[in-house]
Amino acid sequence: MSLLASDARGVFVISVTPFTQTGAVDWDSLDRVVDFYFEKGADGLTILGMMGEAPKLTQAESRAVAERVIRRAAGRPVVVGVSASGLAAIGELGKAVMDAGAAGCMVTTPGSLKTDPQIHGYFGQVARTLGDQVPIVLQDFPLATGVQISDDVLGRIIDDVPQVVMLKHEDWPGLSKISTLRAAEARGRRRISILCGNGGVFLPEEMARGADGAMTGFGYPEMLADVVRLADIGDMDRAQDIFDAYLPLVRYEQQPGAGLAVRKYVLARRGALASANLRAPGAGLTPEATAEVERLLARQEKRLKELN
Repeated sequence: MSLLASDARGVFVISVTPFTQTGAVDWDSLDRVVDFYFEKGADGLTILGMMGEAPKLTQAESRAVAERVIRRAAGRPVVVGVSASGLAAIGELGKAVMDAGAAGCMVTTPGSLKTDPQIHGYFGQVARTLGDQVPIVLQDFPLATGVQISDDVLGRIIDDVPQVVMLKHEDWPGLSKISTLRAAEARGRRRISILCGNGGVFLPEEMARGADGAMTGFGYPEMLADVVRLADIGDMDRAQDIFDAYLPLVRYEQQPGAGLAVRKYVLARRGALASANLRAPGAGLTPEATAEVERLLARQEKRLKELN
């Protein structure tokens, strides 16, 4: 498997982690959902992220999941989230997954970082911990971490930490950050890949601002792939039409604390998972929420037929 580079483009789906009724990792469903993502147009996968329930896994489980997905991906790029509260854990998991064939490691900011020098210095420490040859995806997700990375600090990280080859952009509002990065690159700063998260809710606008694609999850990853593909060839009207057909479900999935349950429900309904179970602590959809999702899916199917 080739290593992640700063010219990476496309859709790297954030994979869910399937669990059985008893809370064990569902290995058969893990194989099935990996196949599903690639069949629906993913260019790569990102595993052990926040929506992959990574904090609920043991270190041994994280390694086993990564090894299984990397084998199943059969040479297609897999980025592994290795974020942890301490550098030792990042280094241990990072070495294991890179040895297994990962394309790179994704790291976000711990909530303990309060100042610009701390944020800047942290990614230098992470790079030294992982090693010079390990590509790093910097996950900028202040809504979850509480850490705001300013444009200036992000620029200094790009200048000073060459292992950072990709930004997983999840600032909100954050469209201006994409524009600022691309403008700096036009003036001579080295280019990095920008893939965007937040459930894809701003994907058309992000692509128009200069993003290279998406690094997020959704129960219909083919929508992400179609929007990115059409934006790349300049057909923004068609990209927006397709996005709009799925927008009510995208919006519904944005509910804090419920979004993953929605996503897993849809994936199970589509046959990609045997069960929509979340590992505890975490609950599935209520009957009322299930009925709302079913209504959204029925309306989505109608819109897609009209669009096609």
